[in-house]
Amino acid sequence: MSHTAHIPSHRKPRQSASKTALRAGVAGGVLSTIAVAGAAGPAQAEPVTQTLEMPTITAGLSTTVAASAQATQQVALDLETQAHEDAAAAVAAKTAKKAKAEAVRKAEAERKAEAAAKAKAEAAAERASRTAERTTLSASSGSSGSTTSASSPSYSSNATGSAASVVAFAQAQIGDAYVSGGTGPNSWDCSGLVQAAFRTVGVDLPRVSQSQSTFGTQVSLDSLQPGDILYWGGAGSAYHVGIYVGGGQFVGAQNSSTGVVQKSLDYDPPSGAVRVL
Repeated sequence: MSHTAHIPSHRKPRQSASKTALRAGVAGGVLSTIAVAGAAGPAQAEPVTQTLEMPTITAGLSTTVAASAQATQQVALDLETQAHEDAAAAVAAKTAKKAKAEAVRKAEAERKAEAAAKAKAEAAAERASRTAERTTLSASSGSSGSTTSASSPSYSSNATGSAASVVAFAQAQIGDAYVSGGTGPNSWDCSGLVQAAFRTVGVDLPRVSQSQSTFGTQVSLDSLQPGDILYWGGAGSAYHVGIYVGGGQFVGAQNSSTGVVQKSLDYDPPSGAVRVL
């Protein structure tokens, strides 16, 4: 016996001819059916319908969205309110600054007015004091017969030219009344008389004594010439003026008691003099 006699063979058994013929027939039938179906035309495919489920917004999400919208609106309202407040604050600051500037201006104007009123009062007081002294001196001199008549000056000036015209005009007004603010023709104050005298020679002087005391060249009282303007008080702050006529005398509208007179410089020594001519 062979050593392989008990080992089964691995070779597939042969199929019978009848089974093979049967399988071939079945396959041929199937292929024939497919061929007939293909010749009949393409098959109608049925439509495919797919349903998509959309996510549903829950009540919690709606509440969150509403709260966010409300918060955004509140922020917008807060910003608008802040803008209005800032604008109002800017307007208030501008108004306050303007009011402060106006208050400072008014305070400065009041201070200047008070200073001017005080200076005027002091000048008036000083003038009144000098007027009282002049009146007393005039009365005393009159009783002793040493004064000069107001209507007839004791000295005739030797001035020439324009100065002579100024002196002549001033002397022609001796005896006229003294009136505060007077500018002639029959009543004068001190600066009104001086201005009118110089106007006769075409010189237009300032109206008040303060300005007349600085109009021209300052000269020493030791070198006076006829036609020089004498002033009492400081240059630029004089309270009285007169005209030097020569011979140590002057003509001036002194006060309501004496009117326009010609007097010696010793009667009331001036503070200074200016020369215009």
